[in-house]
Amino acid sequence: MKDFIIPDRDFGTPAAKSKTMVTLTIDGFDITVPEGTSIMRAAAEIGITVPKLCATDSVDAFGSCRLCLVEIEGRNGTPASCTTPVAPGLKVHTQNAKLKQLRRGVMELYISDHPLDCLTCSANGDCELQDMAGAVGLRDVRYEAVDTHFKAKNNSGEVNPQYLPKDDSNPYFSYDPAKCIVCSRCVRACEEVQGTFALTIEGRGFDSRVSFGAKTDTALTSDCVSCGACVQACPTATLQEKSIIEIGTPERSVITTCAYCGVGCSFKAEMRGDELVRMVPYKHGKANRGHSCVKGRFAYGYASHKDRILSPMVRDSINDPWQEVSWSEAMEFAANRMKGIIDKHGRHSVGVITSSRCTNEETYLVQKLTRAVFMNNNTDTCARVCHSPTGYGLGQTFGTSAGTQDFDSVEHTDVVILIGANPTDGHPVFASRLKKRLRAGAKLIVVDPRRIDLVDGPHIKASHHLQLTPGTNVAVVTALAHTIVTEGLFNESFIRERCDWDEFQDYAEFVSDPRHSPEATQLLTGVPAEELRAAARLFARGGNGAVYYGLGVTEHSQGSTTVIGIANLAMLTGNVGRPGVGVNPLRGQNNVQGSCDMGSFPHELPGYRHVKNDAVRDVFESLWGVKIDNEPGLRIPNMLDAAVEGTFKGLYCQGEDILQSDPDTKHVAAGLAAMDCVIVHDLFLNETANYAHVFFPGSSFLEKDGTFTNAERRINRVRKVMAPKQGYADWEVTQMFAQAMGANWAYTHPSQIMDEIAMLTPSFAGVSYEKLETMGSVQWPCNDLAPEGTPLMHTQGFVRGKGKFIVTEYIATDEKTGPRFPLLLTTGRILSQYNVGAQTRRTDNVVWHDQDVLEIHPHDAELRGVRDGQFVKLASRSGETALMAKITDRVSPGVVYTTFHHPDTQANVITTDFSDWATNCPEYKVTAVQVSPSNGPTEWQEEYNAQAANSRRILAAE
Repeated sequence: MKDFIIPDRDFGTPAAKSKTMVTLTIDGFDITVPEGTSIMRAAAEIGITVPKLCATDSVDAFGSCRLCLVEIEGRNGTPASCTTPVAPGLKVHTQNAKLKQLRRGVMELYISDHPLDCLTCSANGDCELQDMAGAVGLRDVRYEAVDTHFKAKNNSGEVNPQYLPKDDSNPYFSYDPAKCIVCSRCVRACEEVQGTFALTIEGRGFDSRVSFGAKTDTALTSDCVSCGACVQACPTATLQEKSIIEIGTPERSVITTCAYCGVGCSFKAEMRGDELVRMVPYKHGKANRGHSCVKGRFAYGYASHKDRILSPMVRDSINDPWQEVSWSEAMEFAANRMKGIIDKHGRHSVGVITSSRCTNEETYLVQKLTRAVFMNNNTDTCARVCHSPTGYGLGQTFGTSAGTQDFDSVEHTDVVILIGANPTDGHPVFASRLKKRLRAGAKLIVVDPRRIDLVDGPHIKASHHLQLTPGTNVAVVTALAHTIVTEGLFNESFIRERCDWDEFQDYAEFVSDPRHSPEATQLLTGVPAEELRAAARLFARGGNGAVYYGLGVTEHSQGSTTVIGIANLAMLTGNVGRPGVGVNPLRGQNNVQGSCDMGSFPHELPGYRHVKNDAVRDVFESLWGVKIDNEPGLRIPNMLDAAVEGTFKGLYCQGEDILQSDPDTKHVAAGLAAMDCVIVHDLFLNETANYAHVFFPGSSFLEKDGTFTNAERRINRVRKVMAPKQGYADWEVTQMFAQAMGANWAYTHPSQIMDEIAMLTPSFAGVSYEKLETMGSVQWPCNDLAPEGTPLMHTQGFVRGKGKFIVTEYIATDEKTGPRFPLLLTTGRILSQYNVGAQTRRTDNVVWHDQDVLEIHPHDAELRGVRDGQFVKLASRSGETALMAKITDRVSPGVVYTTFHHPDTQANVITTDFSDWATNCPEYKVTAVQVSPSNGPTEWQEEYNAQAANSRRILAAE
């Protein structure tokens, strides 16, 4: 197995961004570096290592350890090289007798107050203190400190007040104060990289130590979000992954991409043999720049969880127990079932659902399966239920179905509108970068019915929180545009140059109508008019303006209209086509962008080209050697409707759990139960598998090669770090099934699939594994016009030519509150859990969130006699469930909120089948409900759990 890794050297201090260059001499070598570079970094860039302990290039220089002392000709003293910037003509000496003596003296002080248990220490071989003792030539410590931090008792046998026991409260890392050298790297990483400020140095002088806040706080009970930045920064075993303690020091690394959210963080999978020891964020990863969150950093244990299914299984009826079979038997069973359905009911009676968790290559093969083997266009993906309005709205206005910026762009923004997104929970690594920019002076406007963390935190505060009534996004966005147009705040020169001026005139007339004013819409939206006007003025006048949005925009009956309205705002203010601006959808799953790119929608072939286009079909037909249907296929809701009607009979579902993730659970269950053959291809027996007849065990992201495409259109490599536990990568399983159905597919590696994608998809024309190995990653479009990819879209003009302003008429959802259901339910995610929880529920992340809870305002709770922590029944027109109540003012009166991570709750039994007018994206965010006290689970939950338990029976092997 070949490892892929760029040298991951620590240069001590961050790189300077100045374009002014400075030349100096270090140890006789001339070097030219940007102005503002530290002497330490300049030396490192020519291969001269200056000893250091408190310095690391992920945080700003601090200058506390005094180990990196240097001499500069013509200057007195021995300054710290980490905090001393370069200057023209400097002559620096990093090594001489005086410096050696000073450094050894410094190291003696550190070592005298440090346990010398190197042979049994978990950081042995991975300890900077150990390395630096060797680097400065320390061979003997001349004295021993009378009082230490690492002995439980002092020399006279009395309890040592300086000694603190190890804190093992966090499930993923330990904190051992006895080994702390008070370098402050962990504290600075928490502040500068993560932005949580959970750590501090308490005490002074010899009493100094790292603290998790209050004296009663532990690592688990503190504000720490377990992102791992402190662990990564720690130069000793003070903060150490428990996996290192248990398994040992890793011996090799493989670069791969996280399989959680759409940020697409790069990681070093550090291995010992074929055992994964830890995941370390890769500093050269262009999406995460060396940072991580609790999920990507620590929650990988699901890949080896006992619940994983490692053998194919089949059964004749969903009421039968599962029977383990060989791969060949499973393929024969599945193919015969599907062939029988097609023979009896026709080729349109079967279809596929692709995965936003699988690779581009695997997703491409699944949509190819239905088009080239089943001979229909019945393919859909989970993007249908999350970001399909993004594809439609941005496609109509800008001409392409993706975000406009890279994540680095946030460093240049001045004003951010954050609408319908909660990045600290859903996209934490991006949130850290956003918080850093906000602390540097950028302004924030939050549009959300809930008070998310970014509204008002200890170190950041939104300038405006437009706490709208759920379902009124369009009215709020149009009112913002009304203010900008009627107050003359729009960018006329941009609109005349880059957009259709006549269409703008029509749009301006529409939004200028008094009925769209903040005053007129105030009662509808719940947003005070003056607050909304102030936010609009800030966005229009504040400099570089960027919009970041999430599922709180798209998962509405007017999701597409809101996306169009956001695009209108960006064009109105000229905030497209340069760093620091743009329209940026925060994609939910790791490859939701890629699954759309690969042609997973029933009306589009790869590259977002309609199946009715004869010329496009000709290209695919000539390469695939089949005739492609020119009629769009069925969307997921249509498949379920047709199944209930009896015309849709077979489904191959890869990596998606539609029974838990899709709305109106009872309808989904009815549709699945009506099918003759449901094939589930996944890691675990998920909720959808309760209704399956064939189970193909899947491979985790650690067990495959391929690519993911993140929210910024970045194509990142996924590299196999261990062999698939069940024998095959997912692309191989799909190929075997296609072959069993009669196809002559013969791919031998995912790179060949990507080569085919590049041949057929203009935006991927220049993408190859060779290029990805060389560049690390690229952002599409990558072709002859942009051979190194496109970080910023629409820089010279829009993809469609002129930007298109589209009228955004507000149409209220059909889901209405009333006497029976007077509250509005909206849903979202939490930091520690991910989507339907299939992965994170099988890790120690359950320590933070072991069940879904219902957030309810104190006023609404009091009216209903609901107490905090009490079981309540949550009922809607679609169904009912029970869960614990959490009384909080984060939601407004009349609004309740929950997550959907746990199947015990099945929150989607509550949500309705109302959906976006253009894309059928479900309206998860607006459901009329009632809340009442309850004694425990509902009758439906008990029946559901009984059915699930019965469905998961597996016959013992003979």
